[in-house]
Amino acid sequence: MTKGAKIWLAAVAIGLFAIVIAALILPRSFLLNAFSDIIQTLLLASGTLAFIPLARQARGRLRLFWSLNSLGIGFWFSYQLLWTFYEVVLRRPVPDLFDGDIILFVHIVPFMAALALRPHVPRDEYAARLGRLDFGLLIVWWFYLYFLTVTPWQYVIPDAAAYGGNLNAVYLAEKIAFLTALLACCHRSSGEWRVFYANFFGVGVCYSASSYIANWAIAHKLYYSGSAYDIPLAAAMAWLTFIGLRSKVQEPEEDSSRVSTSYGVWVARASMIAVFSLPLFAVWALANDAIPPRIRLFRVELTLLSALVMGIMIFVRQRLLDRELIRLLNRSQESFENLKRLQAQIVQSEKVASVGQLVGGAAHELNNPITAMLGYSDLLLSTSLTSEQQSLAAKIGQHVRRAKSLVASLISFARQSPASKAAIDLNALVRTAVKLLEVQSQALDIELGSQIEPNLPRIWGDSNQLLQVCMQLVASCLHDLSDSGGRILVVTGQRGDTIVLEVSTEVAVSHEGAQRDSKEGDLALSACQGILQEHRGHVSRQHRNDGALLLRVELPALENTAAKPRESSLPALWQSRPFA
Repeated sequence: MTKGAKIWLAAVAIGLFAIVIAALILPRSFLLNAFSDIIQTLLLASGTLAFIPLARQARGRLRLFWSLNSLGIGFWFSYQLLWTFYEVVLRRPVPDLFDGDIILFVHIVPFMAALALRPHVPRDEYAARLGRLDFGLLIVWWFYLYFLTVTPWQYVIPDAAAYGGNLNAVYLAEKIAFLTALLACCHRSSGEWRVFYANFFGVGVCYSASSYIANWAIAHKLYYSGSAYDIPLAAAMAWLTFIGLRSKVQEPEEDSSRVSTSYGVWVARASMIAVFSLPLFAVWALANDAIPPRIRLFRVELTLLSALVMGIMIFVRQRLLDRELIRLLNRSQESFENLKRLQAQIVQSEKVASVGQLVGGAAHELNNPITAMLGYSDLLLSTSLTSEQQSLAAKIGQHVRRAKSLVASLISFARQSPASKAAIDLNALVRTAVKLLEVQSQALDIELGSQIEPNLPRIWGDSNQLLQVCMQLVASCLHDLSDSGGRILVVTGQRGDTIVLEVSTEVAVSHEGAQRDSKEGDLALSACQGILQEHRGHVSRQHRNDGALLLRVELPALENTAAKPRESSLPALWQSRPFA
């Protein structure tokens, strides 16, 4: 607490001490009445001013909470100001039928509205909207109860005795409801919020006790302003300043989400009970023959008007509830569809895993004879054979290598293992793939060339997997040209933020090669596509009208955020050719 706050609190304590001394020492007089009324007015003004900074510093729901508390104290200050005006300025007692009594009744309403916000508990906006409507129904019901029981004896048929009795009864019920709500909040909160609610509960108990004692003294003609009966009332007023200066603006505590959610249910039930009580009050107004007809008619009309207002509020509440239920239903359907898709993906993953295990076991059995056949074919090529026998031996080796490549592609397609990725130079991979397949292309009488763009941006990926993609694409073209021969060109380039690899044949693929491409190439390209998907790339296959083949791979550049747009560096031949 700051030094200024301590001085402020000391001044409030002095004022309370002065009221106590004056009540115990000074006799009944105008001076005592004026002194007591003025000090009490200043104490309430001090309490109001102590809460205003809390409202200014807070945000959102907390600002509304502190503002409502300030408003409640402000209403109480207004009532005390009217009381002081009558007794000090006009020098006459406050009338029995006092118009300002409604302010005394209303000043508790902002306190109850502030408690309904429950700032110590985090809530979503939907729950807040419904809670405000439910509490709004209760507030309307309290006003209805006041106008039903008190107002007729003030304006319809003035009767001071009936007016005072009904006012005290309704005001007592309101204070009991307020104290019960404070006690519940104190029980459900913790830390600084519990201290605040406990202090406010103490103010409420002190004020309620003072009202009961004052009413008893008035009934026995013992009460007068400034008497000892006002000491608990003044203590409650001074206590408000202490609460305002001590309290701090704070958000709901993290563990306050454990607070029971039954609050909203009970508020909704109480609001419905309040609505259903209106017909009972109407029946009571009509059935009580001891009440004058004018008052009975006033109460029936008031009940009908209140039923209309509360009916409109219930309609709005139901509208909000319907919209929220529809939203929850749509979210449930969306979650159900997502769950079905997830289950399908899990089933597919299990199938792929099973295929991978099966292929892994079969691959070991297939690779051994394939390796042996490849070795024998290479040995056969190294012996002295006729040209026709050399061609046949080369074709045997080429098909064996093709079978080995297909087995490797199938294993790669079925295996779902994460790859270790790094910055890769695609040009280096292309050079390696061309060099590894150069011997095979020479044996098939196929010219294998490359056109590599220098200073190509790097890509992010796994070098082994991408090397496999490069070799697989070149091997596919070699296989398709194995019967006719020809030339294969491997080109790298850049289009904007995309790195492009193109493998193309510069002569038409034979009919047999095209059939093999359509049958066996699908599996090879599927394996490549599976790898490229993990690298955010894709592969495509195109055929020109004359039968030439183009395989294109596109991958995002690693430096695409800093690279400037560039013109295509690919040969104009492939940019302009129409493909079917």
